[in-house]
Amino acid sequence: MEFDRFDRPVALAMIALTGVMFALPVNAQENVEVKKTSRQSDAAQSNPSETSTVLAPIVIDGAGATQGYQPKSTSTATRTDTPLIDIPQAVNVVSEQVLKDQNASNLDEALGNVSGVTQTNTLGGTQDSVIRRGFGDNRDGSILTNGLKTALPRSFNAVTERVEVLKGPSSTLYGILDPGGMVNVVTKKPVDAVGGEIYGSLSSFGGGTTGLDLTGPIEGTDFSYRLIGEYKDVDYWRNFGETKNWLISPSLKWTGEDTEITATYMHEDYSVPFDRGTIFDDTTGRPVDVDRKIRFDEPYNITDGNSDLFQVEFDHELSENWKLGIDYSYSRNVYSDNQARVTAYNATNGNVTRRADATDYSTIYNHAVRADLTGDVEIGGMQHDLLIGASYDYSDTLRTNMIRCNASTNFNIYDPVYGNMPECTTVSTNDSDQTEKLSTASLYVQDSIHLNDQWIVVGGLRYQYYDLLAGKGRPFKNNTDSFGDALVPNAGIVYKLTPDVSLYANAAKTFRPQSSIASLYGNLEPEEGVSYEVGSKFELPSGLTANVALYTSDKENVAYTDAGNVVKTAGLVRAKGLEVDVAGSLTDDVDFIATYAFTDAEVLEGENDGKRPVNVARHTGSLYLAYDVGEVGPSGNSLKIGGGIRAVGDRAGINNNSYDLPGYAVVDAFATYTFDLERPITLQLNLKNIFDRTYYTSSIGSTALGNQIGEPFNATLTARVKF
Repeated sequence: MEFDRFDRPVALAMIALTGVMFALPVNAQENVEVKKTSRQSDAAQSNPSETSTVLAPIVIDGAGATQGYQPKSTSTATRTDTPLIDIPQAVNVVSEQVLKDQNASNLDEALGNVSGVTQTNTLGGTQDSVIRRGFGDNRDGSILTNGLKTALPRSFNAVTERVEVLKGPSSTLYGILDPGGMVNVVTKKPVDAVGGEIYGSLSSFGGGTTGLDLTGPIEGTDFSYRLIGEYKDVDYWRNFGETKNWLISPSLKWTGEDTEITATYMHEDYSVPFDRGTIFDDTTGRPVDVDRKIRFDEPYNITDGNSDLFQVEFDHELSENWKLGIDYSYSRNVYSDNQARVTAYNATNGNVTRRADATDYSTIYNHAVRADLTGDVEIGGMQHDLLIGASYDYSDTLRTNMIRCNASTNFNIYDPVYGNMPECTTVSTNDSDQTEKLSTASLYVQDSIHLNDQWIVVGGLRYQYYDLLAGKGRPFKNNTDSFGDALVPNAGIVYKLTPDVSLYANAAKTFRPQSSIASLYGNLEPEEGVSYEVGSKFELPSGLTANVALYTSDKENVAYTDAGNVVKTAGLVRAKGLEVDVAGSLTDDVDFIATYAFTDAEVLEGENDGKRPVNVARHTGSLYLAYDVGEVGPSGNSLKIGGGIRAVGDRAGINNNSYDLPGYAVVDAFATYTFDLERPITLQLNLKNIFDRTYYTSSIGSTALGNQIGEPFNATLTARVKF
């Protein structure tokens, strides 16, 4: 194999980073207040003790990003700490308090608080995979950690502080993405006050979780630390399986007069069920009539592995007006899996054909580095929020031994007998050494121009270079071997009717090179997208924020996998819709979230012309209320209660639209009681799917043989001790 040309983007990245350094101003203007970087903003929040101490040399103001249920600002959209009302794009922030009240255990539960987001093919529940505004898959690179791409299969865990969703095209600042937008998982950072908690929980499924979160300054130094650890061992809710994982994450922050450096490391070992779900009969359009707990695979259907994440964030205040930020991320995921895969179903007698497959030792790793120069200056009597940057990303995937055995029809879904299909050990040389290498380098610039107190104009441009190779087999055979470049622009405008009400519009493009290690039907051209959006944002006196958006997005050369596992392109897919998001406080004691989205997505050109893309719901919505009752019982003890509903409409279950996943509505609730002691103790009960609805969260899309089932009723009791 030849990878010599992968050195070219490295050289380009070095030139780009050097260009940013030479762009540093010698003399910056002195009369404009500096906006602090996102991590300086983050540093004052997420303290388990709910107290913080601000160091004098660096101004820290991060409460707006996570306070209560009402987000006020975010750095995701513009890479500066910008009020949501000043951003010409729909942005949602799921705060730390929301995640804690709802006891969100995965990214899907967190994103239930965001309009227009649904689950798609999760590869048997082993990966995060979400659709935003009609677009998304499990390989689209749309889920970032602290604004950088990673190799993590699941990005949501005990280290997560909040989740930010940037709707619509985000390629100008974040590179290769879909027009549906991106998800940014923000992790907890060290803070400068002593605090912490230990916790444990019990699940009605069986088993539980225990963990700790400690933070504070290191006496006599300019350092502060954070240490997060968690162990989880919970029984799977179906008739066999369990989820096990342990995590450790130390982080260290150094704060100087003009500089802040944060280094974070996370290691996680995991073992999770590899569960493809149930079967739909595509002749009747209904799921098979089998108890939802019955699995059609074998007890060895497991994915186990470990992942590592190391990130460094460097922020330097060059002057009153200019700052330099450099971020680096290294991530790695090593895993193996086994599965008895259903390949055919006989609706007459309930017999299924299964094949034993496995992946023995797969590695995915990713390097990402980014340098941003930001300035808050006055030019021609107008304020400019400038961003000049460069980035480089490299990802490498290698699935070493692909194990394949002959299929067998020895299992009946109505009378399941396990153990008749042993694990496979036969290595398929034609399928092994599955490889994908993607190298990208970029230069970008963006300017937010405040024409006056009412008008803000935003424009940006990214130059994106990519180099891509993919293939498989022994001997190795390339399926994809391409390189090229593109210019990716964006533009937006904001008109503030009042300081608390704004109207906005934007237009932007996206660009995404495609590859496949599967069989190809001709060459896969890069996906190209364009999107237009108009909307309005409100900050109401009662404490609520609201966003209403109308959009239309087109994406050309969309890839999909047919029933024969051949990768093709759909030609043109269009998604248009309406989104409404409201979050904040109704009163001093009542917090509130409400969302609704209408998404009309359709394949306009290609083999499935006129069909709906799989897993895209036409209607989604959610409603959640939390009420702080106040003192209950002995003096100082307090009670908080809440609950809500999340609803998803019908979705196409397969590319040819022969059946739909039915819509569903699930009701959840919680109650938290806090004992006012020297070290406060909190007991929290979370009830999910209270009415025990049977529902289906996503399908694999290429056949009717894999449809994920949502969890039944479950209860979790958590105890926390703070100090």
